Amino acid sequence: MYRLLSLFGLFAFLAICWAISKKRSAVKWQTIAVGLVVQFGFGLLFLSWERGRAFLDSTGHGVKSFLDMSLAGSEFLFGFMAKQEVVLEHLKGMPPDVVKGGFLFAFQVLPTIIFFSAFMAVIYHLGIMSLIVKGIAWCMVRTMKTSGSESLSVASNIFVGQTEAPLLVRPFLARMTQSELMAVMTGGFATIAGGVFALYAGFGVDPGHLLVASVMSAPAALVVAKLLVPETEESETYGTVRVNLEKTSSNVVEAAATGATDGLSLALNVAAMLIAFLSLIAVANWALEGISSLFDLATPLSLQRILGWIFAPFAFLLGVEWKDIVPVGELLGYKIAVTELVAYQQLTSDSMQATLSARSTAIATYALCGFANFASIAIQIGGIAALVPERRSDLSKLGVRAMFGGAIASWMTACVAGVLLDF
Repeated sequence: MYRLLSLFGLFAFLAICWAISKKRSAVKWQTIAVGLVVQFGFGLLFLSWERGRAFLDSTGHGVKSFLDMSLAGSEFLFGFMAKQEVVLEHLKGMPPDVVKGGFLFAFQVLPTIIFFSAFMAVIYHLGIMSLIVKGIAWCMVRTMKTSGSESLSVASNIFVGQTEAPLLVRPFLARMTQSELMAVMTGGFATIAGGVFALYAGFGVDPGHLLVASVMSAPAALVVAKLLVPETEESETYGTVRVNLEKTSSNVVEAAATGATDGLSLALNVAAMLIAFLSLIAVANWALEGISSLFDLATPLSLQRILGWIFAPFAFLLGVEWKDIVPVGELLGYKIAVTELVAYQQLTSDSMQATLSARSTAIATYALCGFANFASIAIQIGGIAALVPERRSDLSKLGVRAMFGGAIASWMTACVAGVLLDF
């Protein structure tokens, strides 16, 4: 029954996008249909096929082992504090959430971001990632009949962030159609970057599911973008894929050093965001608790509970178990209103893990995998407008719609996972 609910939710999200489309009569249904087939194809390959599941499990273990190599650097710098077993031995008797959210995060998870950022910079310098991205974009152009520039940007979003991906199509940004610009922005909101991939894997989120979620959300982002803002103009890159990636480093050593510096900036930003947002959430809950006491409410208010009620209908459409609709709604609310960083932190907390079923946890993992939140609207507009100042007005007009589209794309991926995963 829950599988059918996930399937219903998938088409419900498509219907919502079509209902608020800028020009419903211009929607190219071949692109939509092929995009769904591609998304389901990836799902069947990795989630239903036995060898695909084995590959996914192996990939998850491989990624975890690879990320654990960052301990070589963090143990040298931080000593015993970077060793989980030693820290846990010294902190016996303390609440699990305190241990997990304190020493282990600061001294084990954040260094992983620096290491993975340096690694990504190296493989970009060597041209390996460009070949992979070009191959994925070529497949999208041939199957979905989208333009080369938008396909290239969305494909690169599988591996890099929402402000880095547009660099690959920088020469075309000024002359992109409205629909192409929408696709570029939606792709950024629908996926996550390599650096935070390492972060969420460090939280305890299954890295295999994170990888599959990003891959499946790429065609979903194009589907949603072409529903919300259908193509009505002529693209200069239709049917072609051209990679324009300028090397910013002269050799591998410089690339690794630059990547490490960027990773440090990201790690510090992540730490600052967690401190700020978790503290602000505590303030909001304190105020809501006071209001509850003042009016003698039978059910005390909290930010989590309010977000859960607001986003419960969307959680229902994802196909989570009945008892988990409000808790998953809380997570969706955290993702949109705050950031997916806090949402994943809440998802992996012991209290949430004790509440959610395996099915609901897996679906939530897919639904949260994307940068679709209000703060990211400003990040995207600022980042892309720095490359093409003349398109700032267009970016601002598309911002909220693209963010909503990115969230829908992630939720569509979660629905596909809900249909195909066995529990």
